[in-house]
Amino acid sequence: MLGGIFLLIINRIVTKPGEPEEAAVQKALKKLRVPPSRLREGYVSKTSLDARRQEEMKLVHTVVLRLDGGEAEIAARFPDGTVRCAEEYPLSIRRGTEKLGGPVVIAGFGPAGMFAADLLAAHGVPVVVLERGGPVEERVRAVEGFWAGGDLDPACNVQFGEGGAGTFSDGKLTTRINDPLCAYVLEQFAAHGAPAETLKKARPHIGTDRLREVVRSIREGIRKKGGEVRFHARLDGISVKNGRLCGITVNGEPMPCSHLILAVGHSARDTFRMLAQNGVLMAAKPFSVGARIEHRQEWIDRGLYGKMAGHPALPPGEYQLSHRVGEEAVYTFCMCPGGTVVPAASAEGQVVTNGMSEYKRDGENANAALVVSVGPADFGDGVFAGMEFQQELESRAFALSGGYRGCGATVGDFLEGKKGLHLGRVRPSYALGLVPVDFDALYPSRITGMMRDGIRLFDRKIRGFASADAVLTGPETRTSSPVRICRGEDFSSPSARGLYPCGEGAGYAGGIMSAAVDGLRVARWILENYAGN
Repeated sequence: MLGGIFLLIINRIVTKPGEPEEAAVQKALKKLRVPPSRLREGYVSKTSLDARRQEEMKLVHTVVLRLDGGEAEIAARFPDGTVRCAEEYPLSIRRGTEKLGGPVVIAGFGPAGMFAADLLAAHGVPVVVLERGGPVEERVRAVEGFWAGGDLDPACNVQFGEGGAGTFSDGKLTTRINDPLCAYVLEQFAAHGAPAETLKKARPHIGTDRLREVVRSIREGIRKKGGEVRFHARLDGISVKNGRLCGITVNGEPMPCSHLILAVGHSARDTFRMLAQNGVLMAAKPFSVGARIEHRQEWIDRGLYGKMAGHPALPPGEYQLSHRVGEEAVYTFCMCPGGTVVPAASAEGQVVTNGMSEYKRDGENANAALVVSVGPADFGDGVFAGMEFQQELESRAFALSGGYRGCGATVGDFLEGKKGLHLGRVRPSYALGLVPVDFDALYPSRITGMMRDGIRLFDRKIRGFASADAVLTGPETRTSSPVRICRGEDFSSPSARGLYPCGEGAGYAGGIMSAAVDGLRVARWILENYAGN
């Protein structure tokens, strides 16, 4: 970060695929009508691909320039907002005055917990992180063993363990939130080993292979700052007195605690029930369910890029599609170019799928979640009605597939309402194999009907999306948390002061970036209100 330095941020600078980055900087100078002699520093901060017209594909850049002065006056000449002046500062915090009285405990070591712990430790606050799963090295062994046909470890799997569910994903660092803390998160990821381009791409990703190293580096950084990270440490209970958190139970042992950041992730169903039993205010939340849809990556590239498919300057094709009918929606989510569909169960006797890509995204298939929004009309009333609906679907899938194999169907059979897995050009990547399943026996007809409508409509946007030999693998049920743990403007639970629900599991984030930002927000609030011990 360039503290106290004025910069010009110029949007919508266009170049052709293959042009060097310097061309974008020169075009930005030309737009400003500023001679190159005034340039002190210039670089591309973000780049996106505009492929709406295949015959005229272009790269659209945001360029940052530091000149020899006069930045504010130059920006004022562009009232359309394409040029703005900004002064960058590092994340600054004015410490509070009240005593903490003990360490801040953080339950969960996914993005929210990691970034909260890192920020607190960096400011000298004693931090104890509790993670029910294992460190990433152990976690990889457990997950790969399960994928090879071994036993599922309910405490250490795709959902639970160091790094959270995002460790076994595409490692996307995109979000719809507009918060200055996003830049800080990207900088921290880059500082811990994420690719340098993470700071420049409009849709950056790290990849599961690189993300594992980044996660390990963040953990070691927290420890070097004095923080403590405990693995195989499950939060079993909380103690609340007069509306205030006063203690917790970890692995059956009591532990004094007055400040607990709860960043447990969207799959901690036992934790949700424990909180409800202790009077913590919660509410049901809508989410989405469906299946993974898998195509040949070359089909997606051709559908998006046309004759330009295969051009070395173009990334593997990526899409995000949606269709809405009133309050109902079918859409694609968590698209993984060149990736695999993975077994993602976290409880015995249940089947769950997810998508994953490595950094290079060089696999033969592309996959994405094809999901339909669900709410109380689908699963009924009650705080845990949505969570129980998830569990019912995952258990039903286990019964239909006869184990942890995926529920499979080729798109042609699915669109005809038939049970069938007539494989063609797409080789399913699900490690444990697929069993032909009638998706109408897995999901209510409203959901399968919306999925069919979506496939047909999305084929109009990407030709080949509805190919008969594309493959569906289900169920996809963990799109977001089925509950929201209520909190006030001070980020604390109104029924248990000192308990800070945080991140995706608490219902305040949807992905790595927004979860990390939410962790930072909670940690910053604590820092700005407490002086330490």
